Amino acid sequence: MNFDQILAAIGGFGKYQKILYIWICLPQILLAFHMMVSIFTGATPPYRCRESSGSGSENETSLPDADAGNLSLSESSCFSSEVMLLQGNRTERVPCGHGWVYSKEVFQSTTVTEWDLVCSKGGLNSLGSSIYMFGLLVGSVLFGAMADRYGRRLVLLLSIALQTVFGVAVAFAPNFPVYVILRFAVGTTISGVIINAFVLGTEWTCTKRRMLAGIVTDYTFGLGYMLLAGVAYLIRDWRKLQLAISAPGFLLIFYIRVLPQSARWLLANDRREEAIALLRKAALVNGRVLPSAVQTEKWEFLGGSNRSHSALDLVRTPQMRKRTIILFYIWFVNVLVYYGLSLGVSRLGTDLYLTQFVFGLVEIPARSLVLVVLPFSRRLAQSGFLAVGGLACLLMLAIPADHPNILAGLAMVGKFGITASFAVIYVYTAEIFPTVVRQTGIGVSSMFARMGGVLAPIINLLHNHSPATPLIIFGTSPLLGAVLALALPETADRPLPDTLEDVENWDVRLAPILENLEPYEDFGPAEGSSEKQELRHLAS
Repeated sequence: MNFDQILAAIGGFGKYQKILYIWICLPQILLAFHMMVSIFTGATPPYRCRESSGSGSENETSLPDADAGNLSLSESSCFSSEVMLLQGNRTERVPCGHGWVYSKEVFQSTTVTEWDLVCSKGGLNSLGSSIYMFGLLVGSVLFGAMADRYGRRLVLLLSIALQTVFGVAVAFAPNFPVYVILRFAVGTTISGVIINAFVLGTEWTCTKRRMLAGIVTDYTFGLGYMLLAGVAYLIRDWRKLQLAISAPGFLLIFYIRVLPQSARWLLANDRREEAIALLRKAALVNGRVLPSAVQTEKWEFLGGSNRSHSALDLVRTPQMRKRTIILFYIWFVNVLVYYGLSLGVSRLGTDLYLTQFVFGLVEIPARSLVLVVLPFSRRLAQSGFLAVGGLACLLMLAIPADHPNILAGLAMVGKFGITASFAVIYVYTAEIFPTVVRQTGIGVSSMFARMGGVLAPIINLLHNHSPATPLIIFGTSPLLGAVLALALPETADRPLPDTLEDVENWDVRLAPILENLEPYEDFGPAEGSSEKQELRHLAS
């Protein structure tokens, strides 16, 4: 008797699992806060050069309306009005020697205004965002390994606690280097929460419901995305805003009592009695009875052979190598464009708070559409959504800067396509990689995704020198991914590959397998039809 059979017997997605997913969803709101808060805390308001070192009170006043149109990093804002006379009657503008004066029309203070991250220091802001994203990459490796050794529950609780502590500490950073280091620490804990919340929920949920539960969890991230716009609108000081999004983490201290351990992990680590006690509790909450055979029979675990495989198996055979490379690229592109568009929202020329809210709102219909179309085709859905995201970015190149509403609309279409593509790739990747290397493949894919997150702020920085360059990159890279996705196999309503040989012989084994599975009600196409109905019901 294997664990999935026991899980089905006690209720694969009953009241116990639904309560668990409530606990999993709450931290997602805080994750969205931390991921997107730099849009507001690191914003660059209009500024001009301070002409004298007079009293510091000048920096406490707003810029006059005539100066409000100055652009960040613009040449005129980086130099004093004074002119230096050189030999040969040549003149040279004098760089600002007494700092800058910033507009307070929108922001009371940001990290840019506090530490003068403009002109020659303007790149430090994007560098700080890249270092934060690199923290997510480090955290995925660090907390992923810790979870396998110490359990999902402990590492998830630790990640939430550290995220709260470091998040609050960011609000009291005395200088920019300390701020960046603390933000890097927050980034590592973000990965700890994402990975372990996902794994904990997955290991308590039956196979048929995992995709639904995973996508529904993402809805709360979109909710946090929208809520952040409201919180930032009310709090215009960056330190107070950082404190406001971090301190609520202390309210999750009750998770120590309500968050369960993974019974599957306990069994895999020979902690049988604890696992049976948890399973008995889950059965009771779900109104089921734990089968008596559970306490006497030996347990079987799928994937026990995983230990004899490594990441090299992802590129060892021709078909597996081709699919692996394509999937890595699509993961990379999804995160690159998702955060490229999200973090570049302040350049659209529209109301920042309203645009941020709509950017979060657009994720709801995007994920809902995925639930509708995914059962019909994974490959076409992946390719189509990538194409929508890429084309929207390229169309932005044809719109003049004096039409901000049209630019914002196209950016939202691009965000819609990439968000939907992001939801598809999670499911598609799990179905393409065979059982023996599935977890390894998803883990390495996630690392490529984080690389895209690291590069997104740097590419956005190119806008200061060539406004078209980021959009060209964000437009062409998804279109290439859309073409490459067509080279992947279709996995909708088809049995999953278990071995590397299954991948190499995909087309050969498919026809006889489907024919043999047709008479049975519990497998193959019949199960796909049932899942299809569940998806449509949830989407409606």
